[in-house]
Amino acid sequence: MINGHVSHWWEHIGLPDPRPTLTGHHTADVAIVGAGFTGLWTAYYLAKAQPGLKIIVVESRHVGYGASGRNGGWLTNTVTGGRERYVKSHGPSAAEAFQEAMNRTVAEVIAVCEAEGIEADIQQGGEFEVACTPAQEIRLRSHARSEAQWAHTDTRLLEAPEACAKINVAGTRAALWHPHAARIHPAKLVKALAAVVEKLGVTICENTHVTTIRPRQLEFEGGTLNAEFILRATEGFTSGIKGHKRLWLPMNSSMIATEPLSQGLWEDLNWSRGEVLGDFAHVYMYAQRTADDRIAIGGRGVPYKFGSRTDADGKTPQVTIDGLSEVLHRMFPQTATARIDHAWSGVLGVPRDWAATVGLDPATGLGWAGGYVGTGVATTNLSGRTLRDLVLGDSTELTALPWVNHRVRQWEPEPLRWIATKGLYAAYGWADRSELDGRGTTSPIARMADLVTGKP
Repeated sequence: MINGHVSHWWEHIGLPDPRPTLTGHHTADVAIVGAGFTGLWTAYYLAKAQPGLKIIVVESRHVGYGASGRNGGWLTNTVTGGRERYVKSHGPSAAEAFQEAMNRTVAEVIAVCEAEGIEADIQQGGEFEVACTPAQEIRLRSHARSEAQWAHTDTRLLEAPEACAKINVAGTRAALWHPHAARIHPAKLVKALAAVVEKLGVTICENTHVTTIRPRQLEFEGGTLNAEFILRATEGFTSGIKGHKRLWLPMNSSMIATEPLSQGLWEDLNWSRGEVLGDFAHVYMYAQRTADDRIAIGGRGVPYKFGSRTDADGKTPQVTIDGLSEVLHRMFPQTATARIDHAWSGVLGVPRDWAATVGLDPATGLGWAGGYVGTGVATTNLSGRTLRDLVLGDSTELTALPWVNHRVRQWEPEPLRWIATKGLYAAYGWADRSELDGRGTTSPIARMADLVTGKP
């Protein structure tokens, strides 16, 4: 089994050829920090809208090194943090407009890949979420009733027989499905998108570590970059930038990938239409059937490292690998003898209120996008189009969405955030174990943890 090496996705296709490092003093119209999905989509849409712009993207390691090359490959329509939070501040119509925009974003990514000749193993089978315990079923049915009150959600409640005919998860009690999701190979997408962006005239510089972001200027090891607009697209690595340590919590998430599974096993699992799979546990899992017939499954491992530390190459503790393997075999007992070929981890950005944000301060030229809490594969595309409009000074339906320029308080200082995160995820884990052992309702401990974290 390979442990680390960034991710299975990069191991599968090979790391990208190294690009030049930026040194010395430079100028540009737009400087973007981070060559993941957010930075590359922003560069793509800006370059398409104004081909004459001088755009430089700087990346501390290589294209797609962070969450963009390590995620579960869920291109889905989730409004990070939930629509409900925007009803009080902006009204129900604005919240529904956000959901509709996310639905269109899934279609937009697929359309751009077709138009640009990007092959990323995309298969649109929708999002399938399953309940396997009585408590999970209560939460799922409650969520189904809530979703039915909103426009543009398009969710269907599936009783156990219909759910198992779609994906045969052991112990299924009920499931939810909606069509606005697709499986992708994230490293294929980020690698190809970078190549498309470069053909549009954008410069990408790798192994360029930004230390300070200030109005109109980036400071990096070895030089400076001055630009009219400085856009931060650093997601889980934001805490490494001076002055940003408590802005977003770098939450760790881990994945494993099985060996390619037999056709007979896949026929037994009924999983053949590109659905992405999740559940209603408190420490939830996420999975896909890959194009080469593996199950890639993920979840929270060691959720947070003291001092907002981030990992290097994705090496994953054995206890996390064992935990994910247990989830895999519990949901799919047919995989009990399947070999685990790869394990890896990465960080995602978590704001204090769990809500993603995009914005720009015209006075300073400083812009940002992120805090996706693991739902960024699609949301990064919406970020890129929104930053394009904000940079160009256009007032559009995207710049009017309620997450634009949303601000939230910072996380608590250490050791408070480490103690709280460790304790809260221990509480979620205890609640999940009690439900698996027969508890029929959601534990009050889990409800209390939701209140403390601000999790919706």
